[in-house]
Amino acid sequence: MLKVGVLGAGHLGKIHLRLLQQSDKYELVGFYDENQENAERISKEFGYKNFNTIAKLIHAVDVIDIVTPTLSHYKCAKVAIKSGKHIFIEKPIANTVDEAEEIIALAKEYNVKGQVGHVERFNPAFIATKNMIENPMFIETHRLAEFNPRGTDVPVVLDLMIHDIDAILSVVNSKVKNINASGVSVISETPDIANARIEFENGCVANLTASRISMKNMRKTRFFQKDAYISVDFLEKKCEVVRMKDAPEVPGDFDMILQNAEGVKKQIYFTNPDVEQNNAILDELNSFADAINTDTTPVVTLEQATDALRVAYQIIDCFDK
Repeated sequence: MLKVGVLGAGHLGKIHLRLLQQSDKYELVGFYDENQENAERISKEFGYKNFNTIAKLIHAVDVIDIVTPTLSHYKCAKVAIKSGKHIFIEKPIANTVDEAEEIIALAKEYNVKGQVGHVERFNPAFIATKNMIENPMFIETHRLAEFNPRGTDVPVVLDLMIHDIDAILSVVNSKVKNINASGVSVISETPDIANARIEFENGCVANLTASRISMKNMRKTRFFQKDAYISVDFLEKKCEVVRMKDAPEVPGDFDMILQNAEGVKKQIYFTNPDVEQNNAILDELNSFADAINTDTTPVVTLEQATDALRVAYQIIDCFDK
């Protein structure tokens, strides 16, 4: 079992602490939170060991789980890596692309592994369909959330849309060619609603919408590719696959047949792949332990998370044009 310590005991940090204690791959040594009053309260309530300095916690573990505000990700990662510790960082990897690239360079220099918490990669509906997503040419995402002041210190692109940016980059095997986007600040100092169009070199187009001022929550992505349409509901953890195949010579009474202008007939097949329910956060943390123990590449690498951050900032840059 890998000895692990958590930096940051806010809303998400407390979830990580609970799950790491449940995990059979980690030994939870303790945590550090700069708000010592909050730290003492959590330690008293849940029994986790509270370290009074980051240095003491880092010294006592093999892995550091960074669940602090984004502004401090780089500083925390730098200290942990230079101490030879593997790092798990919540998304986004850092506050700037330059910081993210330095984290990558340091991890290579000190020969440690890093993984970033793009948790939707572990969403069971996405896992159930990922192998069916082959060369999508149009992707549409909607990530809508009810207002929560907890995330408004950063633009909605870094708070919400970055989940979909990462998921899209993981299935489109092509470089980004062009980005157009617009964002509107409604209640925050930074944009609360944004739309982006990402064009890839292979011709694929992704249209992303994110909002944190919606009346209801929604997290849906649709992938369109030759002869197939794949719908993934990240919130409800459901998925649907619609395939088109050449119609049989003699269709059955209940077969759905479409005929185009050229007279070509296609049959439509609907399938709902089995979705195995999981705890995505626990799975991503456990997958990182497996990567360390087997010396393999983590599921969400520091480089992939940096690519997602780079695209996010290209989108944000469009707002000022």
